[in-house]
Amino acid sequence: MVDELKDGVEAVEGTVDRVDAGTESHGSAADAAQEEIAQLKAEKDQLIDRLARLQAEFDNARKREVKERTDAREYTIGNTLEPFLAVMDNFQLALKADGTVEQLRSGVGLILKQMEEALKSLQVTAVDSIGAQFDPRIHEALGSIETVEFPDHQVLEEIRRGYKIRERLLRPAMVRIAVNPAQVSE
Repeated sequence: MVDELKDGVEAVEGTVDRVDAGTESHGSAADAAQEEIAQLKAEKDQLIDRLARLQAEFDNARKREVKERTDAREYTIGNTLEPFLAVMDNFQLALKADGTVEQLRSGVGLILKQMEEALKSLQVTAVDSIGAQFDPRIHEALGSIETVEFPDHQVLEEIRRGYKIRERLLRPAMVRIAVNPAQVSE
């Protein structure tokens, strides 16, 4: 019986050792889990901080781009309008001038030339109209004039001048074109 008790004590001691070992393994696993949780929380905090910084940087970049676009637009408008300020000054001087109708006409002609030069500096040119064949891409026909002297669809009169900037049409020329009944019937 003593042997049986010894065997039972030894069995209980073995079980206690296993329980102690299991508790230690559970304890070290819990510690490892706690460390991993702490590490993940720290990583999460870093990512949230990084996200906040990136959002702020993006907002600043967007605001900077809007400001730069506004500044560039104002600069472009200023450079575009600058040549026309001198033209306006000359119109104001013409309105104040006391002269004959012929002098006023001559002054307005000079101002018109100055305006054409200002447009030319911006690469704006007039559309060729009078004497040209009607082209619906650059002309707008407002009427026709019946004639046998000119070919059919030739532009005879320009009512409003058309303009291009380089090759792009800004506005079509308003014109009257020839209608030659002799050519139409042929």
